[in-house]
Amino acid sequence: MNLDAWAATYRHFARHECPEQPLYRALCQAIAADPDLLALNLQVPAKQARPNLLLAALHERLLAGQVHPLRDYYRSCGGQRVPDAELPKMLRDFALHPELQARLRDHLGTRATQTNEPGRCALVRLALDALAAELGCTQFALFDFGSSAGLKLHVDADALHLNDSVRGPGQRLQLHCQWRGEVPPPPPMAWQISARLGVDLNPVNVHDPEQARWLQACVWPDDTERFSRLNEALAWAQAHPAPLCAHADGLALLPDWLAALPPGTQPVLLSSWVLAYLSPGERAAFHARALSLVREQGLAWVCGEDAAAHPEPHPPARPGQTLWSLHSAARGSRAWTWSHAHGAWAMAA
Repeated sequence: MNLDAWAATYRHFARHECPEQPLYRALCQAIAADPDLLALNLQVPAKQARPNLLLAALHERLLAGQVHPLRDYYRSCGGQRVPDAELPKMLRDFALHPELQARLRDHLGTRATQTNEPGRCALVRLALDALAAELGCTQFALFDFGSSAGLKLHVDADALHLNDSVRGPGQRLQLHCQWRGEVPPPPPMAWQISARLGVDLNPVNVHDPEQARWLQACVWPDDTERFSRLNEALAWAQAHPAPLCAHADGLALLPDWLAALPPGTQPVLLSSWVLAYLSPGERAAFHARALSLVREQGLAWVCGEDAAAHPEPHPPARPGQTLWSLHSAARGSRAWTWSHAHGAWAMAA
């Protein structure tokens, strides 16, 4: 993209992606108005061409302890200053400082924004409740495609506070989700995860402070609740490591993994906010392969993405909302719920 296109992308991000995040809204507007700041994006790979990569790169440097007045605006760093007329100047001074340029450019050229949001485990737990009720299963094997640090693989350790009820043990996270609408949620079910595997192009090593800090940097700094939740999930993963595998084609591992599962185990493929990073052709190929495994090998697929990233047919997209669909040989494919991007609420689709 050229600078004009990048400017339009930042303005769109401010209006539609982070309208309730005062700092990121102000930063996006400042970047869109500054050609020198926009030029930092020119080395971003096409598949990562989104504003939150530069935003995360800036956040990471502050989380790493870089001393600068800009950190006074970041609640995640203890700052309390609200965006004001001085912010664009502070941002420019920080982002264009010669001593920071090499690290920022390295992040922009080599890093990827991450899909790890433990709050989405609220919807994963509800999806597993739905599958347990529909398929009559109590033992799941969870395969997380695009797992990043594998934080969603520990969903069975969470407690979900759904309106006035609680389901799950709560050993790891206390998740809160408001169920909306007249259609009731799936009933709470007793189930276990007896096997789990996460596959990613570049899995995050939670024991590596720099890699863990990048996950923190991808969280929006005004959202301190989300920031705390991620830190709790990282601490759990460090104490209870889940198996993660680096692979260029995660679905290629699925047939052998399925064959090794014990009898009576229901395999579940999970994809959440990862298919959006694929090209339309790659996404169509993924859909075809995943649905073939659903039909032919008894796989269930839980998909949480923007509506356009789901297999056809799918309902029209709702900006800022996540569509969850369920796929099984017994029930076929269906749009299941809409939810807040980070799991704060859900309702039947």
